[in-house]
Amino acid sequence: MIRFGHGLVLGKFYPPHAGHHHLVRTAAARCARLTVLVCASAVESIPLAERVAWMREAHPGAAVVGAIDDIPVDLHDPAIWDAHMAIFRAAVPDRVDAVFTSEGYGAELARRFGAAEISVDPGRTRFPVSATAVRADPVACWEFLGPPVRAALTRRVVVLGAESTGTTTLSRDLAGHYRRRWPDTAWVAEYGRQYSAEKLAAARAADPAATWADISFGTAEFPLIAREQDAREQDAARRGGPVLLCDTDSFATGIWHERYLGGRNAEVEQIAARTRRDLYLLTDHAGVDFEDDGLRDGAHLRPWMTGRFEAELTRTGRRFRIMRGDRATRLAAAVAAVDELLGEGWQFADPLPENARPVPGAV
Repeated sequence: MIRFGHGLVLGKFYPPHAGHHHLVRTAAARCARLTVLVCASAVESIPLAERVAWMREAHPGAAVVGAIDDIPVDLHDPAIWDAHMAIFRAAVPDRVDAVFTSEGYGAELARRFGAAEISVDPGRTRFPVSATAVRADPVACWEFLGPPVRAALTRRVVVLGAESTGTTTLSRDLAGHYRRRWPDTAWVAEYGRQYSAEKLAAARAADPAATWADISFGTAEFPLIAREQDAREQDAARRGGPVLLCDTDSFATGIWHERYLGGRNAEVEQIAARTRRDLYLLTDHAGVDFEDDGLRDGAHLRPWMTGRFEAELTRTGRRFRIMRGDRATRLAAAVAAVDELLGEGWQFADPLPENARPVPGAV
């Protein structure tokens, strides 16, 4: 098998999928070095920098570069080809020995680079997927998406509420419901609870008589909790299915800071603003018995906390529903809210239209 010095893979990767990765891996195996050129148009809704980062993560051995290409797409117009090539050559100035592609325009692209054309699975038999199909229905193509794309596209649902209002029960019940549809549906536990349990255990190691009433929190602990909560959420989103269920999040950590220390924490709010969530389910305290499990002492604060959650969700423009009633009623309402969210689909801006008539003289 012929090996090449410098290979090129060019595409939009809007978004990248298993077929793209197969193409890049095939090219990398046949080249001493490989450049992957990611071209994006300003009209597209996934930023160029994000696609470049995704491809770099998947292919650390390749040189991944990006370029904005807003030239109209017309494969039979030599002048349009010249304009595209000016962008391509500016991004990849080195000599290219082979162009690897699965597209019909590969021969002309290779000719213009003065390189060999290597066609890789043009019928997409190895991975029957395309970026067009992913944009049309990401859920149907989920198995072909890599971890960072899954994390970007998964619908994140957060269950939050005051102490002993059923947040863990509802979030677990939701995860169980959606696992019947997508077995890899992920559930993220509340890290703050683990942190609190460890804090109490450390106090009891020093004094076996210590109780939750002996525990206090400092403001610096809450950003630590928020960052770890987000890290666990992100890890689950990379591995899971189209919907992710979370028992609280870093936004909720800000309310817990208020509950324990009496004011907001700007650092926690900055952390919470970095991650998109699609739906919040607020568990009401009314009609739910307070259970003291050794890490709770705020039965009298539940109405206040429910009010603060609702006020901040409203103030910050987050999408939310309030969950009331018994366990079965809450689950039914939560499923309806999540199904409504999922039914809205994923909105991708259309790429520039392409005139795909054959290029005169192309082989």
